[in-house]
Amino acid sequence: MKSIYITILLFAFVPKMFSQEVLSLEDAVKIALENNYEIRISKNDLSIDKTNATIGNSGMLPKVAANVIDNNSIQNTTQTRSDGTTATLDNAKNNSLTYGVGLDWTVFDGLRMFARYDQLKVLQKLGEAELKLTIITKISDVTSTYYDLVQQQQQLSAMDTTIVISNQRVQLAQNRYTIGKASKLEVLNAQVDLNTDTTMYLRQKELYANTKTLLNQILARDAKTDFKVIETITVDEKLLLAELTTLAEKQNPQLEAQVLNKRIAELQLKQIKSDRYPVVRLNSAYNFTESESSLGFIAQSSGKGLNYGFTATLNLFDGFNQRRNEKVAKLLVDNTTIAIAQQNQQLQTTLLTSFQTYLTNLELTKLEQRNEAIAKQNLDITLEKFRIGTVPTIEFRTAQLNYINAKVRNSNAQFQAKLSEIALKELAGNLSL
Repeated sequence: MKSIYITILLFAFVPKMFSQEVLSLEDAVKIALENNYEIRISKNDLSIDKTNATIGNSGMLPKVAANVIDNNSIQNTTQTRSDGTTATLDNAKNNSLTYGVGLDWTVFDGLRMFARYDQLKVLQKLGEAELKLTIITKISDVTSTYYDLVQQQQQLSAMDTTIVISNQRVQLAQNRYTIGKASKLEVLNAQVDLNTDTTMYLRQKELYANTKTLLNQILARDAKTDFKVIETITVDEKLLLAELTTLAEKQNPQLEAQVLNKRIAELQLKQIKSDRYPVVRLNSAYNFTESESSLGFIAQSSGKGLNYGFTATLNLFDGFNQRRNEKVAKLLVDNTTIAIAQQNQQLQTTLLTSFQTYLTNLELTKLEQRNEAIAKQNLDITLEKFRIGTVPTIEFRTAQLNYINAKVRNSNAQFQAKLSEIALKELAGNLSL
């Protein structure tokens, strides 16, 4: 009765997996693309880069400003004229008002503005590469966590099966004890093994629930949202190293970012070199002026008109700072070249090692599938012999544990192979569903 009670209690704790809505991987990725906080922030960063990539921000367009200058004064004034006469006035009021519109336009700055505009456009492309990297990384996280849940769900099912078998063993031991063909020790051992299997199941169920919470966090939705995942793991067994390498060289977002960083550094050097050339600015204004004076030869005056001109400046000597700035900028360009070579080597190395792991995991999946089938056959034969009392308890328990371990290893082998596939496609910048 105690074993029956434990079994009933166990199934009362089982998640309502069979009544839950199945969350497909496609739906999970779609939710992540819409909700994930890091992706949303990266999208906003890209929008900022797009907003900044304008000819106005690069300095190509003129600046037009309206201005008003109003000066007033109240003074006690004494004036001595050239003929020797003097005039004195207390609280003399003086005011002048100037208002108008002015234009300031840099027409030449050593081509700095054009280099700056190109740099802004490259920064936008860098933002696109960073968004791509964020999206691929999050798709990888979602896919890995999703198939981790599939694996855990498979292991829960395997542990559920072994609990059923352990419960049958308890009932058989109890029946044999009742008719005097087994000792109380056999019943107790069977009960201990059932309790052990139940404990393992509950621990696995806890891990399964926590992983669900983790996936909900990645999807940026309510952590309590319940769902069920698919029951099988399908691994793409047709990946080729040569094709992955070609794709990685073309579209790996990290390598792409390094190439863009080099272009940005080159354009920065171009901007610094522009300081060797003169800067020419055009300026013009149309102003209105009015002035009044309580004491003086001119009591009131007004005027309006157009002012225009240009300024040109050329740096002749700045303490060798221009030479120093150019030298530093060239070294930064060299660093980006080195970074590209380093990133490319790291990518090739990671691809090679990950592909070897992928091949090994494929072999392990086939081996563990065969091993599980053998373990299942062995358990079935041992169970039949145990029912008729021709095998000892310890031999039955060994067959039972071998079977559950074989199922767990098979599930884990499939999961590891899937992780290898995900890692390779992520490196190739080709992670899709």
